[in-house]
Amino acid sequence: MTLKTKTSDILKKVTQSQLAIPLFALLLLVIFNLIRDPSFFAITIKQNNMGNSVLSGNLVSILNGASELVILSIGMTLVTAATKGQDISIGAVAAIAGSVFVKILRSGTITPGIIIGGLLLACIVAILFCMFNGILIAKFGIQPMIASLILYTAGRPIAYWINGGATPNVESPLLNYLGSFIPGIAVPSPILIVICFIVIMMLLLKFTTLRLYLQAVGINEKAAKLNGISPVFMKLIVFVVLGICVAIAGSMNVCRIGLINHETILIDIEMDAILAVAIGGNSLGGGKFRLAGSIIGAYIIQSLTITLYAMKVSSTAVKAYKAAVIVAIVVIGSPVVKELFKKLRARCSAAMASKAVKEVK
Repeated sequence: MTLKTKTSDILKKVTQSQLAIPLFALLLLVIFNLIRDPSFFAITIKQNNMGNSVLSGNLVSILNGASELVILSIGMTLVTAATKGQDISIGAVAAIAGSVFVKILRSGTITPGIIIGGLLLACIVAILFCMFNGILIAKFGIQPMIASLILYTAGRPIAYWINGGATPNVESPLLNYLGSFIPGIAVPSPILIVICFIVIMMLLLKFTTLRLYLQAVGINEKAAKLNGISPVFMKLIVFVVLGICVAIAGSMNVCRIGLINHETILIDIEMDAILAVAIGGNSLGGGKFRLAGSIIGAYIIQSLTITLYAMKVSSTAVKAYKAAVIVAIVVIGSPVVKELFKKLRARCSAAMASKAVKEVK
């Protein structure tokens, strides 16, 4: 096999990979920022308000700011794969979980035990609410977006009721450690939490049959059932995982800002999570999935946001610019465009083969 053939095979594998579009989009953002401002990705060490040396820079802001979105995108990917639809209530349920977390924290002196107990209770509550959606979808066959519309509407008022209509503050060095930096560690705590969560999910999918079963249910429920896989059970499982993701994201946000505001906590995060799944090359119609694609998609969205703010774009206009770029990325990754690229690649290969034959003659 010649070097030219090897290069062609490698190029073919790269272009046909599910991660090709998101990686290409991320590369474009990196190149654009390096041209616009060579120091955009510079990382420096600064002293924070507590006098600790911490990492600072746009790259750190991107990784840190996308933490909640990455976790929720993982949960949304699993839900999409198994149910062929999306849960649009994750922001509202995160508000509920965050409110429960704050309620527990304010019940006494904030200690490690109180924080763990609050997080566990927030997980239980979030799982129950997500299971409500799961039952409507799995048992009653309601389309996921319609089923989750109930909590999308009612979730934030429920969070409002949990804390008596107030926006209570929670202050403690322990919460600062979880929401910002741990003394002696220069990397923001949310980044470390996300890394641990990704590793756990990757190990879960690698050493169990969860990935295989979810994909089987998403591709063909009837065939999965004939092979002994319960579609109802698998769908409920993904909503349990989603509940854990929602509770972690909501609690992390509370630790980050030190209060709970049911109206603004993780507002519109569900739309970004769905976009992260789509940008990552995962089909919104269910079936096969790659968590790596959704994770990259989440970082693309956050990178685009930070880039626009760095360009002094107003917060009002950021959503419009972001939407235009994301639409372009999603269209490029659509089956129609992929098929056009496939035909173009086939024509180029045929032309190169024809040229090689002529040269031999």
